[in-house]
Amino acid sequence: MVIMKKDHNVPTLVTLFGGTGDLSQKKLLPAFFNLYRGGYLPDSFKILGIARKKFSDNDYRDFVEQAICANSGEEKCYRDKLKSFLDHVIYQPGDISVPESYKALSERLIAEESEIGQCANKLFYIAMSPKFYETLLRNLADSGLTIPCSNETGWTRVLIEKPFGNDIKTAQALDELLGLLFREEQIFRIDHYLGKETLQDILTFRFSNAIFEPVWNSDYIDRIEIKLLESGGVGERGAFYDGVGALRDVGQNHILQMLALIAMDSPMIMNAEAIRRKRVEVIENLHHISADEVRSLVIRGQYKGYRKEADVEPESKTETYFKVRAFLHGKRWDGVPFILESGKGLKEKKTEIRVYFKRSENCLCPPESEQHHENILTFRIQPNEGISVLFWSKKAGFTSEVEPSELSFNYKAGTVNGINMITKAYDRILHDAIVGDQTLFTSTKEVLASWRFITPIVQAWKDIEPYGYERGSNGPESTR
Repeated sequence: MVIMKKDHNVPTLVTLFGGTGDLSQKKLLPAFFNLYRGGYLPDSFKILGIARKKFSDNDYRDFVEQAICANSGEEKCYRDKLKSFLDHVIYQPGDISVPESYKALSERLIAEESEIGQCANKLFYIAMSPKFYETLLRNLADSGLTIPCSNETGWTRVLIEKPFGNDIKTAQALDELLGLLFREEQIFRIDHYLGKETLQDILTFRFSNAIFEPVWNSDYIDRIEIKLLESGGVGERGAFYDGVGALRDVGQNHILQMLALIAMDSPMIMNAEAIRRKRVEVIENLHHISADEVRSLVIRGQYKGYRKEADVEPESKTETYFKVRAFLHGKRWDGVPFILESGKGLKEKKTEIRVYFKRSENCLCPPESEQHHENILTFRIQPNEGISVLFWSKKAGFTSEVEPSELSFNYKAGTVNGINMITKAYDRILHDAIVGDQTLFTSTKEVLASWRFITPIVQAWKDIEPYGYERGSNGPESTR
């Protein structure tokens, strides 16, 4: 993690819309506490939760304490440190649909700035359902809260969670709204997968080691698999999930972001503008799957029993599984399939990227060998974050037989002074938003390019019944 520099150590006020919601309890509040313990927050800061509950500051501090301890475990609660952290936590009751709530919020933030004695940076985190975005964003802009104090000090930034729209049309409408209200450098669109340690390391691993980039093309790579598999079902998300489905829930964002990182050309320099530009190029170069190609290139599944889940339509055709054979235009990846797969209710929970290299034509292998002798490079995003390479070597003894061996490392195995240095996704995302680094946030062009690829598939599925599959299996039989 990048250490907070002196020029970033400016008083900062964080407003958490949806401050009592599930995301705040499970991810955001624990992440802010982690940053505080590590010394990654400004010396002077406040976290202001806003929601409908009629809490006082002390009520909210009790709520935050319970949320942090419940999600980190009592042994990692650090009660002494938590007590001092809670001194930075305040609360403002409010209804995002009522303009007066923003006036009250403005008055509270002005009072905090007066106490600090200078204009403060303002970070607005929208941890609420997308159905509230338009109302909240317009009222926030109309309130004047997003206007910086000056060009030199007191920036304002808006963090917005996925999904960014429901198809290309709604994504464009949301983007136009954001463009009217805020400048691009103020907008931080969150895809928390980009904050995961292994994904952050893909570019460093590729471009800092001379042995990989020369063979990172269709001459040497046979195929690339990107998997985001979940063993659990939709749980309590039935009402949301049934109107979205797997492809829009994780395909449009997480999966395509992983594809962009694994396939992009070198940005030459490590800065946000260059990296995001190269990610865009990959997504824009995706072959758009036509309605005629959907049945041959895409598989859509639904686990048995999904229609009986709470808040799910009894005749729902929503997919809980998909597998897409995607292709990129251009010489580098000509003919290489990118197999994108995700689903719920599957045999195992894991997220990984596997790069399969072509079989060596000059393999010194026994003639009777049935092994394909592929080298496989695996980026494990979860669980057991790490990177491994499968290669082949001779077995010891009086034999010419070859056997697979593996070189690997696990991020959790690396410690500094006995402390595990692996960074949690939301810790990194919140830190980077405060220091103004947009590398791990998606740009307007990335969002729209992703929807241009996904939307035709979703539209072609309207008349296609999903394949059924058993929970705890590997997905529909036709995918195996």
